[in-house]
Amino acid sequence: MATTKVSLKFLVDVRGQRVLFAEAGKDFVDFLFNIMSLPIGTVVRLLNKEVMVGSLGKLYESIEKLSDVYMQPFQDKDALLKPKVLISGANNLPQLLPNIESSKDSKHKGFYRCGGLNYSSCRSYIAEDPKATCPQCRCTMTAPVQLVETEKKAPSNSLSSFSSSSSEAEGGFVKGVVTYMVMDDLMVEPMSTISSIALLNRFNVKDIGALEEKTIKFGMDEAVKLLKASLQSKTVLTDIFFGKRANVSGP
Repeated sequence: MATTKVSLKFLVDVRGQRVLFAEAGKDFVDFLFNIMSLPIGTVVRLLNKEVMVGSLGKLYESIEKLSDVYMQPFQDKDALLKPKVLISGANNLPQLLPNIESSKDSKHKGFYRCGGLNYSSCRSYIAEDPKATCPQCRCTMTAPVQLVETEKKAPSNSLSSFSSSSSEAEGGFVKGVVTYMVMDDLMVEPMSTISSIALLNRFNVKDIGALEEKTIKFGMDEAVKLLKASLQSKTVLTDIFFGKRANVSGP
């Protein structure tokens, strides 16, 4: 997570004041896909509940202010306000969003079964807390067990020729052997000449001279703006580019 800025190439319709699409690499697409894994509580904290559009900010604030007296004894408000994001295989993501404090329990949760095993049915119960009590014999659930994940089969396409070991080392969500096209509304697809031409026809671009390629350094400020705009707009890249023209240069 060493990267804090990524480079993007925008194809801009200067006359129409709009971004047609962005040419992006793996790092930016990984960032976009990771947005889908963010809990609502994390999104509200990142965007600041005072400026949230809609009512989620008020819902967040009400949970903050609610006394623990009204909460179930086995529930913690931090699980809602400062949730943990645990996505398997999502390592090596670019650090574009600010780090925010997560819930107090930062340890990876394990799984436990009854430590007594006085009855055969004791094996039927699994707990995430080693202090939990077995509902059958009332012993503490202290015996650790290992969760076995289902092995995913590699898709049979041209990209699967790369070894699984290199893919794991690469990390993130998508492979870095291709360039991706990110639309103004954040639709993502592999880049190709045909798709670029089709997009120009779709937007009815008649004056090619009005199109310019712009390079933007996309950092933490832009990432927060993108997150906010993605909840409010279908022209996210245009909103960011024409809203603030800093860090933008010609080809």
